[in-house]
Amino acid sequence: MDYDAALAYLDDHASYDKTGRIDEPSTDAIAQLCSAMGDPQSVQPVIHVTGTNGKGSTVQMISRLLIAQGLTVGTYTSPHLERINERIKRNGEPISDEEFGEQIAGVADMEVITGVRPTYFEAVTAAAFRWFADVAVDVAVIEVGMLGRWDATNIVDAQVAVVTNIALDHTEFAGPSLADIASEKAGIIKPGSAVVIGETDPDLVSIFTDEGGASSLVRGHDFETVDNSLAIGGRALDLRTPTTIYSDVFLPLHGAHQGDNAAVALTAVETFFAAPLAEDVVHEGFANVEMPGRFEVLGVQPLTIIDGAHNPPGADVCAEVFFGDFHPEGRRILVVGTLREPGDMLAALRADEFDVVHACTAPSPRGVAGADVAAAARAIGCDEVYVHDDVETACRAAMQHADGDDAILAAGSIYVAGDARPALRKYAN
Repeated sequence: MDYDAALAYLDDHASYDKTGRIDEPSTDAIAQLCSAMGDPQSVQPVIHVTGTNGKGSTVQMISRLLIAQGLTVGTYTSPHLERINERIKRNGEPISDEEFGEQIAGVADMEVITGVRPTYFEAVTAAAFRWFADVAVDVAVIEVGMLGRWDATNIVDAQVAVVTNIALDHTEFAGPSLADIASEKAGIIKPGSAVVIGETDPDLVSIFTDEGGASSLVRGHDFETVDNSLAIGGRALDLRTPTTIYSDVFLPLHGAHQGDNAAVALTAVETFFAAPLAEDVVHEGFANVEMPGRFEVLGVQPLTIIDGAHNPPGADVCAEVFFGDFHPEGRRILVVGTLREPGDMLAALRADEFDVVHACTAPSPRGVAGADVAAAARAIGCDEVYVHDDVETACRAAMQHADGDDAILAAGSIYVAGDARPALRKYAN
């Protein structure tokens, strides 16, 4: 199966994407597929990461720290920004088109043998497990797709289970309370798992500590970010873990929240090794972190930024970084599209504080029509609002009317960030 055929196979399974058998949530299907493949998810130790926001960044930090320690690391994340290969990496390098086709072909063969029709996400997840086994990674760092307990990734038995934070999201599948969300995410904790908890609400923390892991470490008590300062190109951090204080750590990501993610990631890796890390390993690992699409600066004249925040808590953090750390002096221009109720997202993004809003339809079957996004923007007080059919057109219009002192932010969904990235890079400098 070549790459195009693999994509066609996944498209043919896309109607099952995201929730699959939602009436009876279960990991049975992917477990059967992987069992027929010899349970590749059990070949190497696993660090499993869940949480409402910050999962992707934390996974990348963990992976880079492990690579700096000299391990061969498999990393599985979702969704992708531009190409699906980005989801499956070995030592930071995406799986090749040829290898991706081979792995999806293996999953397709198992569908015929087992009679189990996987969802899009289950098929890609099984392919990742299979490839990690084939290339013999030393450790796999796995990001939960959604929630945790019934997520396709949750057939792993994690040595370290990581929780970044809890906020209201995916309430159509779990909720309505934060405790309900936390309970679903706690499902990744297995009896032998050491648990690293980034959430600090005592009522939510207890849900994770009571789940039955082998041990628990909690942010604010066992580890923390001691200093979290703005630096050129990122953050300057002092991080305290259960064993050590690491000083003057540079992280090339924007936003104070990334400092909190760094403390979680470093504690997770220390927990995995059951030992502190050498300072040079810590500095090298964090210095090599890249996070495309997460408050990524593409150009400076005008300041051009994309961010894939997909829910109001993430959008609120995005706005805080944009207006706080960058405080642009010229006009502030927002390119925005979303997959959810636009009023909440626009309020969280502080759209009414932008001088111009270019509303567009996010490139997804669930994308809210640009006209509806524009109407929501006007309803919260935005004056200069334009409507576009797609992200590229909105980005082009924003760049054409931006001066060197202006700032453009494209946000509202990872799908918007993914389409905006190549569109804005045509003009960014």
